[in-house]
Amino acid sequence: MGQAGCKGLCLSLFDYKTEKYVIAKNKKVGLLYRLLQASILAYLVVWVFLVKKGYQDIDTSLQSAVITKVKGVAFTNTSDLGERIWDVADYVIPAQTAAGACRERPCPDPTSQAKPLFDCAAGDCSILSESVENKWDPENFQVLVSQGENVFFVVTNLIVTSNQRQNVCAENEGIPDGACSKDSDCHPGEAVTAGNGVKTGRCLLKENSARGTCEIFAWCPVETSSRPVEPVLKEAEDFTIFIKNHIRFPKFNFSKSNVMDVKDRSFLKSCHFGPKNHYCPIFRLGSVIRWAGSDFQDIALEGGVIGINIEWNCDLDKTASECHPHYSFSRLDNKLSKSASSGYNFRFARYYRDAAGVEFRTLMKAYGIRFDVMVNGKAGKFSIIPTIINVGSGVALMGAGAFFCDLVLIYLIKKREFYRDRKYEEVRNWQRSAGSRARAGKEQEIDWVGEE
Repeated sequence: MGQAGCKGLCLSLFDYKTEKYVIAKNKKVGLLYRLLQASILAYLVVWVFLVKKGYQDIDTSLQSAVITKVKGVAFTNTSDLGERIWDVADYVIPAQTAAGACRERPCPDPTSQAKPLFDCAAGDCSILSESVENKWDPENFQVLVSQGENVFFVVTNLIVTSNQRQNVCAENEGIPDGACSKDSDCHPGEAVTAGNGVKTGRCLLKENSARGTCEIFAWCPVETSSRPVEPVLKEAEDFTIFIKNHIRFPKFNFSKSNVMDVKDRSFLKSCHFGPKNHYCPIFRLGSVIRWAGSDFQDIALEGGVIGINIEWNCDLDKTASECHPHYSFSRLDNKLSKSASSGYNFRFARYYRDAAGVEFRTLMKAYGIRFDVMVNGKAGKFSIIPTIINVGSGVALMGAGAFFCDLVLIYLIKKREFYRDRKYEEVRNWQRSAGSRARAGKEQEIDWVGEE
């Protein structure tokens, strides 16, 4: 027995096994099977290949560079600043040029007796040698932080505190940590939390009141806590924004720009962005705000954040001229909320010296619109590998259709037991007659009379 069993096992290695098919002539199940096949084929052709372009290799590692410029001039006449012309170096932060960066700490009028703290003639805003020790706070150096050219800020409103000098004065009444009723409430040398300076140890009481505020050493007078009533730079609605974007897909070594490649320099001075002019990325500021679903006068009052999204979806099986940028605009901050933290603002200062060499400054709380330029996209090109993978997946789904129809026949129709007996055979003995083996090997065809 052992020898015979080993011999039979060795001979079975050279056997070829094939499936036995049972043809069930049932119109309902046959129609279901063909519908499944047609649905899978339509999914493969329409969705996978035509819509999702499953025959392409995709590159999503987009490399992008963004350059922005804002242009426009506004005139204001306020009690704090008087008559003043605002150009791009005044209202755009970060500044677009080295000269503009120096203007963040400007020189006074040459005819005045005030001396600048920074040397504007040097071109790099270097500090003059005669500058004295300073009490530095966040306003002194905040303006030196660059935000990157894909993020820029346009000032639309200001609260100005002029002629601030380092001295002692009362803390702002709206600061909880600065409130006091006696001198012991003001610990000398302790910084006021969320305040403007350092406590001196004195409590300055109001007339006919038992409460007051701590005396502090700070830039005095301290900033007022009033909120703006109307925007100062109303004309900013007509400013223009130039957004230059260069992109590259490294996998395909494909590069393109959103600016039309023309030699006529006057083109960018006369064109404006529109539905039929996507290669002139010069946007009116008010239009961008409107496309983002906001009102300019509303956002200009206390500021906000606007997102400008540039989408590149390039089919590189077509010509490069078919790859176009698509722009969308959105309000990124919560425009519906009117909380204490709504809007967008920050502070910066401009520093001077008087004839006696004493430093003073003008503090500005700037409200405005922050623009975030975001670039994303993908490129696709024909490749045999994803094509084969998706075709193979479609063929596998065809097999799933046959499996589903088998489940219907075995478990759902009325004569399911009859079909199950024909599909599955139970082998009870190793030895079978030649006649039974011949019958089992034949392809069986089942006719169900009366079954639809």
